[in-house]
Amino acid sequence: MPDADQAAGRSDIPAPSAGEPDVERLPLLAVRDVALFPYMVLPIAVGRDKSVRALEAAGAHFNRRIFVVAQKSPQVEDPGADDIWPVGTVGEVVQVFKMPDGSVKTFVQGLWRARRKQTLYNDQGYWEAAIESLVPAPLPAGGEAEALIRLLKQAFTQYAQLNPNVPQEIGALVANVQDADRLADVLAANITLKIEDKQKLLEMTDTKERLEKIYALLLGEIDVLNLEKKIQNRVRSQIEKTQKEYLLQEQMKAIQKELRQRDDSSKELEELRAKIKKAGLSKEAAQAAEKEIVRLEKMMPYSPEATVARTYVDWLLALPWTKATKDRLDIDQASQVLNEDHYGIDKVKERILEYLSVCLLKKKLRGPILCFVGPPGVGKTSLGRSIARALGRNFIRVAVGGMRDEAEIRGHRRTYIGALPGRIMQQLRKADSRNPVFLLDEIDKMGTDWRGDPASALLEVLDPEQNNNFVDHYLDVGFDLSDIFFICTANTTFTIPATLRDRMEIIRFSDYTLKEKIEISRRYLVPKQLDEHGLKDWVDLSLSDETLAFIVEHYTREAGVRNLEREIANLSRKIAKEIAPSLKDKKRRDEAPAPRSIKTIEEIRKYLGVPKFIKAKAAANGVGVATGLAWTEHGGEILTIEVSQVPGKGQLMLTGQLGPTMQESAQAAFTYIRSKADRLALKLEGLKTHDFHLHVPEGAVPKDGPSAGIAMAVCLASFLTQRPIKASLAMTGEVTLMGRVLPVGGIREKLIAASRHGIDMVLVPKENEKDLEDVPEEVRRKVRIHPVAHMDEVIEFALS
Repeated sequence: MPDADQAAGRSDIPAPSAGEPDVERLPLLAVRDVALFPYMVLPIAVGRDKSVRALEAAGAHFNRRIFVVAQKSPQVEDPGADDIWPVGTVGEVVQVFKMPDGSVKTFVQGLWRARRKQTLYNDQGYWEAAIESLVPAPLPAGGEAEALIRLLKQAFTQYAQLNPNVPQEIGALVANVQDADRLADVLAANITLKIEDKQKLLEMTDTKERLEKIYALLLGEIDVLNLEKKIQNRVRSQIEKTQKEYLLQEQMKAIQKELRQRDDSSKELEELRAKIKKAGLSKEAAQAAEKEIVRLEKMMPYSPEATVARTYVDWLLALPWTKATKDRLDIDQASQVLNEDHYGIDKVKERILEYLSVCLLKKKLRGPILCFVGPPGVGKTSLGRSIARALGRNFIRVAVGGMRDEAEIRGHRRTYIGALPGRIMQQLRKADSRNPVFLLDEIDKMGTDWRGDPASALLEVLDPEQNNNFVDHYLDVGFDLSDIFFICTANTTFTIPATLRDRMEIIRFSDYTLKEKIEISRRYLVPKQLDEHGLKDWVDLSLSDETLAFIVEHYTREAGVRNLEREIANLSRKIAKEIAPSLKDKKRRDEAPAPRSIKTIEEIRKYLGVPKFIKAKAAANGVGVATGLAWTEHGGEILTIEVSQVPGKGQLMLTGQLGPTMQESAQAAFTYIRSKADRLALKLEGLKTHDFHLHVPEGAVPKDGPSAGIAMAVCLASFLTQRPIKASLAMTGEVTLMGRVLPVGGIREKLIAASRHGIDMVLVPKENEKDLEDVPEEVRRKVRIHPVAHMDEVIEFALS
């Protein structure tokens, strides 16, 4: 191997002169991506056969001289005469080494420039070139030449300081070179230049022109190196701890990859890919997950962006894309389950069984969205759970009451910090099934504000024509919701948007009768509370019908059984307090629980205290006092209506928190009674000299609706004629100015309320006769129902 001085260039080889004979033919050696300059030693790896033969011929026949020329394109494997540059360098082969793989490595010392005149391929298997020497034009003496040389040396010194790849020996050599031609070749050989620029410098024979060209290229390289240094310094100052860790992680990855090892993060990503293949994701979801994994591979495992991407992939994998429970469409078993869990509500159960029967015939559970509407505590939510048990499906419940943000349904976009999918996707993940029974509770109590309208967002969820490709904003891929059995619950339909209500089939729950409440208590509420209060293994509690009826009538006032359950829980606590001291030192007993019976009202008073309500009894009717019936979202209620008069101008005053509809009903009733003054024998003079005050007690409770029209009219007629209204009579219906009685809603609930308050007779609109079929038989036995079509019939029947 040549020493450092040889690598920098030998000083004992002069350039060709006029007295030296021309060399007409030399072996040709084509090289790639390098150019050999005079005075320089170039290491060359030789692998082509013709090149190896050229080296051998140079050593054997040409005094180790060879013509080295660069290829125009390094991609050419077997270059011809047109594939190499015309100007090269005559060199001397200094050393040759044969490598173990059969190739040859040689060191060639550049001597002088030469131009290729002709290229021949001889029978020895290598190229020969007929060349002519190029003698550089000397640099004119003078101050300009001295200045140019000095500038070049200063510029190279600056270049060597900026470029760490320049050896120190080259810097010392350049500082000591005085010959301008040699200086130009040394600089050209040791500056990082493109092969095209080096070839141009090799072809230039004018020394001054070559020095100026080198100076321009050197200044350009210095500018580039300064810019690189500036960028490096700026980037280095901006690197923070996480960026340094990222660089270290990337280096570690590269090292481990080289060693064919994988870190925990790589293994985790591979596991994620395997999970994606097994999860059964849709094509769209699988593409989204793969895209996130590709991003994860480029991130630091513990960076915030990686956490967000990983969480997104976890959500995609956690959803039940293909998991589903097998439906158990057995009508007899479903009927048994519904009867086990709920007493009464026969119409509702029948509708559920009809729905399941259709699904059995169609072999697919898909149809209208059911909406259970009724007062609190009548079993809407628990019936949904029973339906899920009957079908063998998972059950999930989402309370949407008070929900105001649309993102609660559709999810938040991932651009927000802490974004999550909507409640629909969250509950599906918990259900671990793509076809659960999904209960949306209190759907009538959703709100709306500047964050959106969740009721409108539910349209896509519940519509069977749209929910087969529901897109959650967080997931941003479609999910099929069409196999979900959606059930909604509400207390009233008035606050449900019409477009949403149109997509649901309304199934109404009415008030429980006294008999039903007693039976529900005995079958479900008492055993449940004994179990919850730890009494199941100690006491076998039984309550008589009389005591249960007393609790219902004197401690609760509701359509459902929620408060009734609370009172039974209160009773259980009192009993637990009684028996707890005697069990302090005893272990769990093996014998049967001790029977305990509560049969008298006095015992109930002892445990539950003073009754909260006097038994509901309607106020006695009389002159100017009537009883109406109303329906609320909490069940049926009675309305007491009173009329009095004061001196005035014949106006009607209304009090009692009456809504617009009831106020209009009162005005219509007053106008009708005045129009019948002759028939009722009313004195019109008295109507003009007095104001009439109509009042509905419990003024703090808002009241509205069309149900009290005929009751107001009868009340006014009774007062004006001074004829009392029959005792224990209630009525419901709307009145027109012509006296027609219009139908109203909630007949079942109103009649149950009448029975509960001890009313014997009820007047209902003639057109509501069809609704009497829904009235329980025990109510129809207690209450006499009289359909009426006109106010003449009402007044004739109601007034004594």
